[in-house]
Amino acid sequence: MWWALAINVVLLAATVVGGILTDSLALLADAGHLLSDVGAIGIGLLAARLAGMAPTPGRTFGYQRSEILGALVNGVVLLAIAVLIVVGAITRLSDPPEVSGTGVLAIGLVGLVGNGLATWVLAAGERQDINLEGVLRHSAADALSSLGVVLAGSIELATGWNTIDPLVSLLIAALVAAGSWRLLKEPFDVLMESAPAGIDVGEVGHAMAQEADVVEVHDLHIWSVTSGFPALAAHVVVRGGTDRDLVRARVEALLRERFDIRHTTLQVVESIETDDLIPLERSAPR
Repeated sequence: MWWALAINVVLLAATVVGGILTDSLALLADAGHLLSDVGAIGIGLLAARLAGMAPTPGRTFGYQRSEILGALVNGVVLLAIAVLIVVGAITRLSDPPEVSGTGVLAIGLVGLVGNGLATWVLAAGERQDINLEGVLRHSAADALSSLGVVLAGSIELATGWNTIDPLVSLLIAALVAAGSWRLLKEPFDVLMESAPAGIDVGEVGHAMAQEADVVEVHDLHIWSVTSGFPALAAHVVVRGGTDRDLVRARVEALLRERFDIRHTTLQVVESIETDDLIPLERSAPR
């Protein structure tokens, strides 16, 4: 991310100057996205630093959700930038100003190379990390934005059709908004303690209930502490006289090997063998 930050700062300066000199909204839109990239990488670096801090008695999970909050802020910023670009593009559609196609094309090519390099550097990181993924999506959208700028500059240079500039700006806005979707949805799901993507709570519960000596599984909860860190808590009822520690060890091994859930809190209790209470046959989780 440090390499990507350096590349984006240089590109931001060049794009802002180029946008002002050529009076190109497409370039200024690209600069706005680059500015959000610089902020996104800064937020990502800060969040990664906080997430690596040791837990404390008051914060037993440390600051691991800093990465989630960083991704959420990046998603909101992306969406706001998309709205601003759309407003500016609609204003220019009715009376597009004269734009220097040569300058737009030159700056667009520089941006395309720089953004492509930054995206390549970021893509080598851990893609499961929603924080890094957020920064990567910013950079990838910038590369596509620069490609749109190159297209606008080429058409303006070849035909003199200045309306292409706000039209390309609308396309950039759509790309920016699309890039914000995962950055808004996944952090929201984590903060609402939804089940992690790819984990079927019903399937997990049934697998636990089918383990030997398990009578019933209830109060089953699965959530994410942060991206790539699922957690599970449940009450497990076992047959009377069963070695509860052994059953718990088997259930933990099942959760670890089959579902890759390694942080578990299992309350294991023995059933009362009467006809009026919990039946001894294995039941589905509730």
